[in-house]
Amino acid sequence: MNKYDHKPIEKKWQDKWEEAGVFHASNTDTHKPKYYALIEFPYPSGQGLHVGHPRSYTALDIVSRKRRLQGYNVLYPIGWDAFGLPTENYAIKNHVHPAIVTEKNIARFKQQLQSLGISFDWSREINTTDPDYYKWTQWIFLQLFKHGLAYKKEMSVNWCTSCKCVLANEEVVEGVCERCGSEVVHKVKSQWMLKITEYAQRLIDDLELVDYPERVKAQQRNWIGRSTGAEVDFSTTAGDRLTIYTTRPDTLYGATYMVISPEHPLIEKWADRIQNMEEVRAYQAEAAKKSDFERTEVAKEKTGVRLDGVMAINPVNEKEIPIFISDYVLVSYGTGAIMAVPGHDTRDWDFAKKFGLPIIEVVKGGDVEKEAFTDCATGIMVNSGILDGLTVEEAKKKIIAFLEEKGIGHAKVNFKLRDWVFSRQRYWGEPIPIVYCEKCGYVPLPESELPLRLPDVKSYEPTDNGESPLAHMTDWVNTTCPHCGGPAKRETDTMPQWAGSSWYFLRYMDPHNDQALASPEALRYWSPVDWYNGGMEHTTLHLLYSRFWHKFLYDIKVVPTPEPYAKRTSHGMILGENGEKMSKSRGNVVNPDDIVNEYGADTMRLYEMFIGDFEKAAPWSTSSIKGCRRFIERYWNLQGVVCDGEGIRVKMETPFHRTIKKVSEDIENLKFNTAIAALMSLLNDIAAEGSITREELRIFTLLLNPFAPHVTEEVWNAMNFGGMVCEQEWPAYDEAKCTEDTVEIAVQINGKVRARLRIAADLAKYDVFAAVKADEKVAAEIAGKNIVKEIYVPGKLVNIVAKG
Repeated sequence: MNKYDHKPIEKKWQDKWEEAGVFHASNTDTHKPKYYALIEFPYPSGQGLHVGHPRSYTALDIVSRKRRLQGYNVLYPIGWDAFGLPTENYAIKNHVHPAIVTEKNIARFKQQLQSLGISFDWSREINTTDPDYYKWTQWIFLQLFKHGLAYKKEMSVNWCTSCKCVLANEEVVEGVCERCGSEVVHKVKSQWMLKITEYAQRLIDDLELVDYPERVKAQQRNWIGRSTGAEVDFSTTAGDRLTIYTTRPDTLYGATYMVISPEHPLIEKWADRIQNMEEVRAYQAEAAKKSDFERTEVAKEKTGVRLDGVMAINPVNEKEIPIFISDYVLVSYGTGAIMAVPGHDTRDWDFAKKFGLPIIEVVKGGDVEKEAFTDCATGIMVNSGILDGLTVEEAKKKIIAFLEEKGIGHAKVNFKLRDWVFSRQRYWGEPIPIVYCEKCGYVPLPESELPLRLPDVKSYEPTDNGESPLAHMTDWVNTTCPHCGGPAKRETDTMPQWAGSSWYFLRYMDPHNDQALASPEALRYWSPVDWYNGGMEHTTLHLLYSRFWHKFLYDIKVVPTPEPYAKRTSHGMILGENGEKMSKSRGNVVNPDDIVNEYGADTMRLYEMFIGDFEKAAPWSTSSIKGCRRFIERYWNLQGVVCDGEGIRVKMETPFHRTIKKVSEDIENLKFNTAIAALMSLLNDIAAEGSITREELRIFTLLLNPFAPHVTEEVWNAMNFGGMVCEQEWPAYDEAKCTEDTVEIAVQINGKVRARLRIAADLAKYDVFAAVKADEKVAAEIAGKNIVKEIYVPGKLVNIVAKG
């Protein structure tokens, strides 16, 4: 028998699998139960894969391979989320078309992924930059537009000073651009928006329909931010009304001032009345330089300017109260105005103390002169006129009834979620299929004209004035209105990278269809995705966006299910050997090509699954990977110790059936590390016997195959078991044979092990003690001593405490 050489063996089986199409899902073999496993399709960067990327791919590959062995028609597809800023920036720097960069990067990624033996269905490969794909991204946008869910709006937006484009709120992390880390400022621009807020309640409610980790559900609920309260109108001395939303209408009597956003439109209307307008303008200019994160940080110093010349009027006691502008109030959230109740809100209390404003206690408890009394979710109302003496809950009901009766307020459900900023002022993205006509306004392109292709441009540089590079392409921009035939201009903004990834899982179901994004038959058969694995960092971005698009498509009867993914799991990162996130700047990136070349893909797959709890981060260890290679070599060498005899030997029945059960269950529960440990333990049991039967080797090979597919195919072939491993049946276990008839227990005398005994597994406690005391070694140890205590840990040990 030759020594195991992974290089020719792994290449051989990768070619055979693809040549035979064994991993190609069938849209016609629908009598079989279907299983749709999905990973987040990768962005093909120029740096290629590092060893952290395949962790998710390998995990669902193990699940997919097991499902095929269980008789399922498995769809485990792959594609490329290929639009985006990194490619465009590289193209700008190196004067090469982004399409060429993308093609080159995809080729590199594909070669790396194929070298890992992942059982992707390459016949369904998709690419978001392919016009045949983004035709349907544009089609979905047109449906959103026609149903009033895509609209254009002048608004203050997050502007990345480096990328020179607009960012959605979700793309701003701690005040900087999520992608490049540069400063984010505010600009007023006309933007395409998607009305995700229309689906806010359903996005919360339908989390009950899916199997997601609780931490994922909690993040989505918190991001959507549902709250109940009231909308209340405050009149002003200028004659205008300021409407606020509050979750605590019961505290209205404690409102001693109001705060509005520096961008609030009434400021311009009141410009002639405001006596300190110069001071106001200076503050507005400073606020515009700050990100929403900086503005709303709880710990930051409170700043603001009082509007001299206009007062608000508290609607419950008709007292005049001052109005301030302050940057912690955002025009994009709620109404852009708040009432301040400093007696019961720490930020309002700090602000009131700084500006010498009244502080009134309205919920009994605490000392509001010393600090805000915030433990006021329950309690008794004081200093509150018609609410005095009521509990908080009673007061909420009474004040809302009062406001509605007077026509100055009403109950309201509010959401923190904002509409999705959907346009980008860059080149490398899907063109938005809308034209603007002076006569007809915004007009959708006829669906027959899709896809609207990206034109070739000489410069991909974003403009300093915030326009897309497409704006310079006058031959492309100038067109005719599809409605009236008059002159019109194409939209020059492009879609964000999130567009193509919001529906890609549907295209995999029928990727070559040129009449629809997928056929109704394919959608009915494959929907929903059965198991979707991805990063926690995408919980409030991609996962939320794609659920929104799917619900819209469900409403217009394109897809058959209200939710896209039945189950979602998330994996932990693989960190560098220094315990830090892998990055080129830290110099701790491990290239999978090097690992595959030296140790083989099977070794890398095993190690990535054995490294620790799949859902938690784990540091890479080059030295530890050698243990997985030794395990594969020990398995390979079993070919040389095959003995005569059929079936599983009686002595090996329990270890084998127990391992089949353990591996089967652990794969379903993402406990890949303990599944591998069980296989290692079984191999030790086999080694202790010094031989293995053909049937035992056949079963061991089937169990190991999802983890190490190449070496198992080679052993299967060498043993002439027939066909390929990936075409066989997953082994079954007998529950009755999963438990040992006898167990070995340790016997301790005063805490020290003095003997080991094999006893019947179901022996009663009294009989265990009798058997232990009858043992010669134990009997000698306790002779003439007084037994103080006897302890039995079933199946493990007996401890006798003896004195004398």
